[in-house]
Amino acid sequence: AQVAVILQSSARTAVDRDEELNEVYRKTQKYVERFNSMANPEKDHQELVDELDNLQDALATFRKETDDGVELELHSFEVASLMNLVITDTSVEEAVALIPSLSRLPEAAIDEVLDLIKSTMIRIVS
Repeated sequence: AQVAVILQSSARTAVDRDEELNEVYRKTQKYVERFNSMANPEKDHQELVDELDNLQDALATFRKETDDGVELELHSFEVASLMNLVITDTSVEEAVALIPSLSRLPEAAIDEVLDLIKSTMIRIVS
């Protein structure tokens, strides 16, 4: 989704400058658009990128303390994988099935992460 928004924005800039997009760029943009479900014509593209960046930052800085006093955080590959769940309504069980390493977190922490993702999606589509 972030890639689609960034490509759309750079294409718009190229058009404004009377620059022609090369074939590889157009093919990449077409491929990305096939899977982009973040399109919201009422929102500025930068707003969408900002929302996704904010979510990524929130996931990267997410911390949860266990009953034993151990502080757990999300690994960078988990953050990247979770960012792909923005367009879905995923349950805790599905998230763990898709990202098995999340099983080290308490279910409540995973649910909190999924709530962050859902609230971002709501802001994007509304």
